[in-house]
Amino acid sequence: MRTTSQTTGAMLSGIGHEASIRWALLAPLAPLALGLWSSQALPQAYPSKAVRIFVSTGPGAPPDVMARLLAEKLVVSLGQPVIVENRPGASGSIGMAAVAKAPPDGHTIGIFSMGYTTAPSMVAQLPYDTERDLVPVTMLARDSNLLVVTANLPAKSVAELVALAKAKPGQLKFASGGNSTPAHLAGELLKREAGLDIVHIPYKTPPAGAAAVLAGDVDMMFGATVAVTPHIKSGRVRVLATATPKRIPAYPDVPTLVELGYPNVVISNWSGIVAPAGTSKEIVERLHLEIQKILALPDVLQRLERLGVEASPAGPEEFGALIRSELQRWNKLVRDAGIKPS
Repeated sequence: MRTTSQTTGAMLSGIGHEASIRWALLAPLAPLALGLWSSQALPQAYPSKAVRIFVSTGPGAPPDVMARLLAEKLVVSLGQPVIVENRPGASGSIGMAAVAKAPPDGHTIGIFSMGYTTAPSMVAQLPYDTERDLVPVTMLARDSNLLVVTANLPAKSVAELVALAKAKPGQLKFASGGNSTPAHLAGELLKREAGLDIVHIPYKTPPAGAAAVLAGDVDMMFGATVAVTPHIKSGRVRVLATATPKRIPAYPDVPTLVELGYPNVVISNWSGIVAPAGTSKEIVERLHLEIQKILALPDVLQRLERLGVEASPAGPEEFGALIRSELQRWNKLVRDAGIKPS
């Protein structure tokens, strides 16, 4: 089902809206540039009309929040209306196809996140090719994943959780917001690295999965920092580790799974901006620089910090390299784990 949400001008009214999405997670080197550069020069009038940002989730999800935060600032720096349009569904492929098929004139861009990298394995007849039909513009941000367990589970550490799972093969359950979502992939990594027999329970949305952990219907979940922090503070879930390369400032006393002996259990909910292949290098560079300035603004950094998100404004080449490596990594895991569409 397609839903559309359009917002122009001032798009977030502060932390009140941000708090409402705490559940979500709560994402070019020559021809390898995820779409070839056009040789056309930057039009003097660019942008000459409204800029659309396609988001492949519903309103309130982390990519949507990032898009609206950008729109609020871009409307000033670009001097044109900036419209956020939601096109959720099919592992992000509906929204990304809309970007890929748009005119490459810089007036249509999209939010691409880590969760969409599995689309080639999860969507039959994907209507676009990520590397051929999309060009990276800039990285936006990263969010951390925390391994949490329900409060009544008798495991106070990862070692105790692993021991419990091995003592009860096939009995412990972990939740996610659906097949091939970051929470699911993180759980599959832990299963593989620790040699566990734990059962994946997919829910329709990330908040539904989190609610199942809170209720004790499932035992554990990998959740985005912004999504699980309130429940950690309330004592309704217990955090055991982070799925990050190094400890995160918000939880300096919580170990990483890397340091606990599981070096491959690392996953990041990253997001960035892409444009249709053929968009000129000049337009891409203009957008990258404008967005980089926005991500350095003190009020933007403060809002991201409150959401538990880290700004990560890498350029087109670095972002393109990340997308290519993540496409290979996660689609291999999907195939190896036998993950199928929900």
